[in-house]
Formats: sequence, structure tokens, C-alpha cells
Amino acid sequence: MKYIEFLDQLQKDRYFVFSIQDMLILFPKTKKKTILNQLTEWCKRGYIIRLKKNLYEIAQQGTVGGFEITDLFIANKLYVPSYVSLETALSVYNIIPEVAFGVTSVTTNPTKKFKNKHGQFWYHSCKPEAYTGYLLADYEGFKVAIAEKEKALVDYIYFKTRGERKLSLEEERFDEDILKELDWQKMMRYAKLFNKRLVKTVREMRRVF
Repeated sequence: MKYIEFLDQLQKDRYFVFSIQDMLILFPKTKKKTILNQLTEWCKRGYIIRLKKNLYEIAQQGTVGGFEITDLFIANKLYVPSYVSLETALSVYNIIPEVAFGVTSVTTNPTKKFKNKHGQFWYHSCKPEAYTGYLLADYEGFKVAIAEKEKALVDYIYFKTRGERKLSLEEERFDEDILKELDWQKMMRYAKLFNKRLVKTVREMRRVF
């Protein structure tokens, strides 16, 4: 397989980030060993970039077909299943000011952290019944799994107050105008998926906003 053939196929099928399994589907007549050898060679030549074991992207300044690959899309692909939430989602919705560090997500897998050319990616583990409240949204030209506003805030409060920690509204930088517009009944439903302590915290926040 020639690199130009490989690149054309990925651009045609919009495989911005791809795995060995994706390659086997796109090129069913090519043996797995051949694909592995080619990926290794293309990494050495700088044609592709390894994001983690068995996950790659085209090395064209982070672009494929003219698109800049957003970190939020990368986050979805690095650890499956996962959706963007917590500080990153709250920042996207302007509930908190823009955050400078990497992308934060929620997963049902063990807690994990990745670092690659795009930056740092944090994944916080939740129980399966709480893995909900997200949608597939258009973000900078990509489909990204991201928490709804209410779920992003509930996720944030849950992980912020685990153990004996308490939420200090004075220290948080929440946009009060946006908080007043949230569906607090929905937030209560999401809080019940975690524990009674979180329900109490959300109820107390509701009295303030």
C-alpha cells in the first residue's frame, strides 16, 4: 500500500483518528502484519503520529482534509467509552471561564490520564448508571460526545466534593446568570444517580440560584 493511497482513503472516509482495526476495515485485502509494518515505517518518517498504543492521526499539523483536529474529538477517541465533561464542558458552555489545562472527561473505565502532542487528557471514572446525560454535538467541525450543561455541572460537583470535601460557591467561578437558566429538576435527577450527599449539595445550590 502506498502512503498516498492510504491518505486519500482516510480523507474520503473522514477517519481523522484511526486504529489498526480501522485500517483492516478500510483495506480488507491487506494483511495485518503488512499494516503494522507500514504504520511503524510511516511513524518513523513523520507521516503519522502515534497518540497512544493502537491509535494514530495524520501528521499534517494536526489536520486532515483541511480540518484542525479538536482536542475534544481526540479525547473521545483516546479512551472509549467516554464523554467530555467537568471543567472542559463547563468552559465550553461558559459556565466557568476558559480553562488552560487539558481536556476532562467521564468514563466507566478506570480513572486514566494520557499525554500526547495535543496535551493532557484526564478521565474520571463513574458507575455505569451515572454514565448518561451527554449528547453528540457539532464542535469545530467534528461530532463530539459532550455532557449536557446540567450533567457537566453535576459531574463537576460530584468529583469536586468526593470524600469529605465541600463545595465553596465563593471560590468557584460559576456564571450566575447561566446557572439560573439551568434545568434544576434535571440536575436533581442526575444527582440521584450518584448518591444522597450529591442530591443534598445540588438542592442547597438550587436555593442560592
